[in-house]
Amino acid sequence: MKQVTHFFILFISMLSFSQSKTYDVINLKINNEKPHFALSQYENDKVIFTSYLLTKSGKIKLSAGEPILTIFEAKKNANGELTNFRKLLIDVKEDIKFISSAVFSPNGKHLYVTTNYNSRKNKPKGDYRNTNFHIERAEYTEGIGWTNFKVLPFCKPKYSYAQPFVSLDGSTLFFVANIRGGKNSTRGGSDLFKVEILENNTYSEPVNLGVQINSYSREMFPFLSASNILYFASNRPNGVGGFDIYKSKMLDDGTFEKAKILPKPINSRKDDISFVIDAFGNGYFTSKRSGGKGDDDVYYFISKN
Repeated sequence: MKQVTHFFILFISMLSFSQSKTYDVINLKINNEKPHFALSQYENDKVIFTSYLLTKSGKIKLSAGEPILTIFEAKKNANGELTNFRKLLIDVKEDIKFISSAVFSPNGKHLYVTTNYNSRKNKPKGDYRNTNFHIERAEYTEGIGWTNFKVLPFCKPKYSYAQPFVSLDGSTLFFVANIRGGKNSTRGGSDLFKVEILENNTYSEPVNLGVQINSYSREMFPFLSASNILYFASNRPNGVGGFDIYKSKMLDDGTFEKAKILPKPINSRKDDISFVIDAFGNGYFTSKRSGGKGDDDVYYFISKN
């Protein structure tokens, strides 16, 4: 039985990491002139993503003159299309007006979101920029929705923290930040970091993922697959164009192999971000590529070999 299990794990790892893969890429019907990004899969057949909140007449809702970004959830059908999408239920008493990305904890008990302090009551003391992002965690209450949003304790107001992703075992939180100073200082405009998730809503100190992952450019949207492949977007030199999708194998000691760029048609001459993949080698990403329907479009990809 152990030999069968080890073979299956090896097979999935090869399936997810093979550099010789080819893909079919499909622009989804859910796309329009509005952006759709910050994708996250859960419960095998559901996806959450970020887009503008609209009025009944189809216009973008505003708060203090700024467009409201929020989280939507959708059902994945057999063809990868996203159907029956609706706004994620958030407690109406919460004053959180801007969410640019979100992810569920593996047990479904918590929601981690990227937001800022604009129009919020929980503003920190001292000098900070309202436009700086930070990560908050919420819990679900039946009949009310996601509530009790709390800023993660390692988020310092003078830096930005965004795009959280929780490992499948629930032990590690990956994110993007521009932390400065010390051995974990950001190398470029933004780097990928991680913290260990401890008990009682406590966390380890942020750790920079290192030179095998981060460059002197910008890294964004981390996603760790079931086979411990880290996927992320970067606008480093010598890519295909704009932001491209890269991947790196996480080793047993938590370090990473040197990141490699994914092939076309996953990457294009425009920005390609928000890559997620399942155990069968299929998944989603967002792209501004030519031939799309709007700003950021969601694409479904199918591995052909």
